[in-house]
Amino acid sequence: MIASTREHRPPNPRGVRTRAVLAAGAVALAATACAPGSSAPPTASSAQPSASAVRTDAAALGNVTLTVWDQEVRGGQAAQMKQLNAAFEAKYPNIKLKRVSRSFDDLNTTLRLALSGNEPPDVVEANNGRPSMGAFVKAGQLRPLDAYAEAYGWKKRYPESVLRYSQYSADGKVFGQGNLYGLPQVGEVVGLYYNRAKLTKLGLQPPKTWDEFQAALDKAKAAGEVPMQLGNLDKWPAIHVFGTVQGRAVPADQISTLAFGRKGASWTTPENTKAAEQLVSWVDKGYFNDGFNGQGYDPAWQAFSKGQGVFLIAGTWLLADLDKALGKDLGFMLPPGATADAPPIATGGTGLPFAITAKSPNPDAAAAYIDFITNADAMKVLTTTGNLPVADTAEQSVKAGPQQDVFTAFGTATKSDGLVPYLDYATPTFADTLGAALQDLLAKKSTPQEFLATLEKDYKTFAESNG
Repeated sequence: MIASTREHRPPNPRGVRTRAVLAAGAVALAATACAPGSSAPPTASSAQPSASAVRTDAAALGNVTLTVWDQEVRGGQAAQMKQLNAAFEAKYPNIKLKRVSRSFDDLNTTLRLALSGNEPPDVVEANNGRPSMGAFVKAGQLRPLDAYAEAYGWKKRYPESVLRYSQYSADGKVFGQGNLYGLPQVGEVVGLYYNRAKLTKLGLQPPKTWDEFQAALDKAKAAGEVPMQLGNLDKWPAIHVFGTVQGRAVPADQISTLAFGRKGASWTTPENTKAAEQLVSWVDKGYFNDGFNGQGYDPAWQAFSKGQGVFLIAGTWLLADLDKALGKDLGFMLPPGATADAPPIATGGTGLPFAITAKSPNPDAAAAYIDFITNADAMKVLTTTGNLPVADTAEQSVKAGPQQDVFTAFGTATKSDGLVPYLDYATPTFADTLGAALQDLLAKKSTPQEFLATLEKDYKTFAESNG
């Protein structure tokens, strides 16, 4: 059973984000880090070394104490970290780990101050969004890891669709391209949960195309069922629903450009208009539960777990709770495309990446540690402790059922480079802009065109000012 790692809740002024690809940070770093093994922080004039300059023999590094800050505090999260840390220290007795584990919110609150101090931790889990990792990169507080990635083969182990969630330009302005600043352990993807028993009662199979999915919603409504559960009181849940609809109408490269806040795309396109219109049509047809805009996120998925609703668009972080409640009646799948063999496109991301701080005096040991907790053996440990490994996902052995559905879905999406970013990544203020605009759209307080114009204004203002 998969243990939730970090539920993707877009950041807002009150700091709400417990997953996802999932805020703190801000001296621009014009180039890259100093050579691995050096205790000096990166400077604007330093050049990133080649892989041959790094030391990968951790046993030959002498006695080292690594301070590691992480947010792996719940259930399977804590179990995998405890197991991997013990195995690392057993393999490398010369390296001692000083682990500091905090909740996601506590880590975000304290990390900014720690990174700006004279003795920051060596390894930290840093939220990969602009307000956190982007700001830390801009301030020169994280070390670029490209030389280590080459030395350890990380770019062969991880698909580009996963690595880009931890990539920034050296000045922190461009997200999704540039230097690598972290490596995650776990993955997440938004898809369709469905109630197998209810589909069977309706005489239906899991939909193989988007048209079949909408036909299933229509049939469920006609049969008196709740076709799809949604709780959008907090505004952010509809972002996942819209992202799923958008992926059926808008090319993946355009979604990525928009979601990473780069120039070169627009929200006010016919394709995005089609997606917004389709979402509104679901409201008109009564496909959502009554009062969904005023219902909380937890009550909505909990209602689905109690058999109220045929479908639920949500992320893999809900699997443990839903599997416990529905058991064999629970299914999970990637959102289907226009045809059964269409390339997969799904909103998704990673857990918090593990990064090396710029002032760490032990970057080689830190990189060896990150490699150890993300290698092929670590992915097996993550599986046995109920987590969703971000690499080698499809190769893991899990029992048939919902967990296997999730592993297969994530593995398929990443191997096909089918993951597209969370839309709230687009700008520092986009989570609030998009969440509020979607609530108005779903309440019929704005038209699809007005909705998209609101998004375009925020996106264009940021993209043009961001260089």
